[in-house]
Amino acid sequence: MISIKGLTKIYYVPRKEKGWLGLWKNIFQRRYKKILALDQISFHVGEGELVGLIGPNGAGKTTAMKILAGILYPTSGNISVLGFNPFEKKTQFLKQIAFIMGQRNQLLWELPAYDSFLLNKEIYEIDEKQFKETLEKLTAFLDCQNLINQPVKTLSLGERMKMELIASLLHRPKILFLDEPTIGLDVVAQKVIRDFIKDYQRIYKATIILTSHYMEDVRQLAKRVMIINEGKIIYDGLLEKMVKKYAKEKIITVILEDAVDLKELGKIGDIYEISFPKVVFKVKRRELAKKVEVISRSLPFIDITIEEERIEDVVRKIFKNRPSS
Repeated sequence: MISIKGLTKIYYVPRKEKGWLGLWKNIFQRRYKKILALDQISFHVGEGELVGLIGPNGAGKTTAMKILAGILYPTSGNISVLGFNPFEKKTQFLKQIAFIMGQRNQLLWELPAYDSFLLNKEIYEIDEKQFKETLEKLTAFLDCQNLINQPVKTLSLGERMKMELIASLLHRPKILFLDEPTIGLDVVAQKVIRDFIKDYQRIYKATIILTSHYMEDVRQLAKRVMIINEGKIIYDGLLEKMVKKYAKEKIITVILEDAVDLKELGKIGDIYEISFPKVVFKVKRRELAKKVEVISRSLPFIDITIEEERIEDVVRKIFKNRPSS
């Protein structure tokens, strides 16, 4: 479905000189600095896969997605999406993809979302039967049948995001590029959007590439992750394997029954988080059994849970331990 080899993207950004002489140079002798946004990256995404593309700001995630969607032209490399060269922007290609960016509006602000849906129906040449059937399914998934006839400007951010998703998916795209789809949403709205993405993929067998700074999005949706940093892919594999390989610690969460002196808590292990009655410890895997025994013997608690390290911490370790180029 998606195949890229040796993809490189270089930006040339004007240098801004200071002072009067600098002003003259900015106008008549402008110089540029070279920014390597993507550096010879290669990967393949199969039909029906949902891949999480994660990394820090400026790592190259959105640049890669825009190239795959045909929005940006690559500097070099071979790219195939559904058998098409994305930048040729052939109608057959555009009718099979969707690019959704969190908090980027395509809806007509003053009008009901339904009017934008009708506009997209004509743009994508969707027949009446398919339009009604898809709209009914998507609104049911998102439980928002009562919102489509309200002016967009009257909707909350979470409600607008629901409408944006419907508008982008009415043509039943085979490939979805989701760039921060839950950004700015509260935890309830985030869960709604995640559940919707799961439902859409299950029903329509879509191939999805997802970027998100919310690690819960990645954990809930993606089995495979690609970690990108400074334009290079530094990990591509199963999320579960990444956690097993790099997560050398366990998280123990204890709900205390009574207050305990901070010094006593510190003797048990590294305190990752504390907000009475909750205390979160981070302990080495090999010490887990011993630490649980100490907690059971010395702390007055009413609940205890043991979890893997948080994904964001695992990713941070990968970056920290990677030799700088």
